[in-house]
Amino acid sequence: MKADLVISNIGQLVTCASSGSPKRGPQMRDVGLIENGGVAIVEGKIAAVGKSDGITAEYSARQSLDAGGKVVCPGFVDPHTHIVWAGDRLDEFELKIKGADYLEILAAGGGILSTVEQTRVASFDELVEKGLLRLDKMLACGTTTVEIKTGYGLDTESEVKMLRVVEALDKAHPVDIVPTFLAAHAVPSEFKDDSDGYVELISDEMLPRAWDWYERSHFSGNIPFFVDMFCERNAFDLQQTQRVFEAAVSIGFRTKAHVDEFSNLGGSRMSIASGATSIDHLDAISDDEINLLAASDTIGVITPTVNFNLGSAQFADARKMIDAGCAIALSTDYNPGSAPCPTQPMTMAIACRYQKLLPAEALSATTINAAFAIGMGQQVGSVEVGKSADLLITDASDYRELAYEFGGSLVKSVVKNGQVLS
Repeated sequence: MKADLVISNIGQLVTCASSGSPKRGPQMRDVGLIENGGVAIVEGKIAAVGKSDGITAEYSARQSLDAGGKVVCPGFVDPHTHIVWAGDRLDEFELKIKGADYLEILAAGGGILSTVEQTRVASFDELVEKGLLRLDKMLACGTTTVEIKTGYGLDTESEVKMLRVVEALDKAHPVDIVPTFLAAHAVPSEFKDDSDGYVELISDEMLPRAWDWYERSHFSGNIPFFVDMFCERNAFDLQQTQRVFEAAVSIGFRTKAHVDEFSNLGGSRMSIASGATSIDHLDAISDDEINLLAASDTIGVITPTVNFNLGSAQFADARKMIDAGCAIALSTDYNPGSAPCPTQPMTMAIACRYQKLLPAEALSATTINAAFAIGMGQQVGSVEVGKSADLLITDASDYRELAYEFGGSLVKSVVKNGQVLS
């Protein structure tokens, strides 16, 4: 049989195969390892997976790659990012080093609101240019699919501008993008004393405009569109979150939620009950809510880069969540304030050391489970027949090195949709 690309002589082929569902509990330790593996790719999809000798005997290839006995794994999926922004937060970085609290900075008009001011005045072209550079960094570290949120506009026109930027990035860059509408990221200064009024604006005006953009975009019908909320002190309370979710779901959105990052307002319980695809951060989630998460289809997305960046010794108890049977994913939360980090391997490294994930669990959390956290688990996140051929050829001999070594990148070559990019 003919293949467009055959990758052979793979010392460890890490498939992260899951048979159609996210991995939970002990399943997260099974990375679907095939020693001396091979992969055949046809028209951008994975056509066959198995032993190297068997693949090369069955397929003649237009292009062949010898993995040199190294590790090949799925491209990383990053399920929670904010990479469309202008300006920087370097002054805030220094304030945090001196001991300023994240919520104190936000309440004083800094944090998210500082980035909002700079993003509102930035041109469409400037935001696209900066976004492409950030995607380049992510791709170099092995991320091949990414979720990107709005949330630095906080008015209708600026939020729609961000959506247009996300679509332009998806058209121009090899990394595939899933869009999320996060107008409820913070209360803008013009609604400082009227957060309910801002929630009304989101529900009545912004969500319909965003959905109209989606239906006209090239994402429509192929890629899911999410709405997200920051349910937290100094942001949005439980009732406001529920109101936006109900309005969003009635239009057609799927839901995600920033919850329990600093305080528990009941957002995890409400989001799970409403069928959210993911709940993210979870530093303050309760034991009861962990049990609810384990019994649900919702993915728990952990962002250890945030805690690391804030200099915190407290991390979400991902070990407890996995042991309870939750489906857990990891994300960089790449953003200008709380997590200026483009690399999923660094996320894995932190999670293994501070949250006691095994390297296999961390790899499952940044591939197949991360894909399910953005509604893409049937398309990407594992090396299985029929899925997009998104693969990393690494300079590692053992997959555990991907979490063991930190501060650099072991990604030697990236294959995206069957095309060798580097």
